[in-house]
Amino acid sequence: MKIFLDTADTQEIIRAQILGLIDGVTTNPTLIRKSGNDPIDVYSAIADLGIPDISMEVYGGLDEMHTEALKLSERFGDVATIKLPMTKEGLIVCQDLSKRKIRTNVTLIFSIPQAILAAKSGATYVSPFVGRLDDQQVAGLEVVRGISGLYQMKGVNTQVLAASIRSVQRAVRSFYNGADIVTMPFSVFSQMYDHILTDKGLDIFDKDIAALNKEN
Repeated sequence: MKIFLDTADTQEIIRAQILGLIDGVTTNPTLIRKSGNDPIDVYSAIADLGIPDISMEVYGGLDEMHTEALKLSERFGDVATIKLPMTKEGLIVCQDLSKRKIRTNVTLIFSIPQAILAAKSGATYVSPFVGRLDDQQVAGLEVVRGISGLYQMKGVNTQVLAASIRSVQRAVRSFYNGADIVTMPFSVFSQMYDHILTDKGLDIFDKDIAALNKEN
């Protein structure tokens, strides 16, 4: 099971890295815009933190996406995962990058047929959007389960990267439903190790340790 952080905020990444449990980072134009920085500067800063897998999104027309993808791959090497939209143009670029052994992440996946086409195009990862599917009264976790099950049945190497995760429950259930990777905001990640009973247990232990120290 791999955990990616969905952010363009280097401070969040630094705080999460303390635990040594982050396997990669996903970004998108919205997150980068919120950071107020240039995309290349954001990618460079994240790479400097030692993150081995950074999803860098390209957009525009076929030629524009292809050119930008090659530039990012050349500049960042094995750190770069090129994030492509689930469009005809995106799949064409994905096929070429796959032949060049460049890692890809086909995003905005909302159905199993889309995931089939992405896998056929050689995608390294597909990103079904759990939260956005739930918003449309479609069970996002069922889509994750369907994609994962089909890939396993057919021996497909493409990995399922569950995205648009808004709660710890959805993160955990994504893994239960076959996701290889779950990418989540820092706010969700930071809740994964919290539990009220853990806090109560620690409080009891602290009081008992204090009492023991007084007795001795």
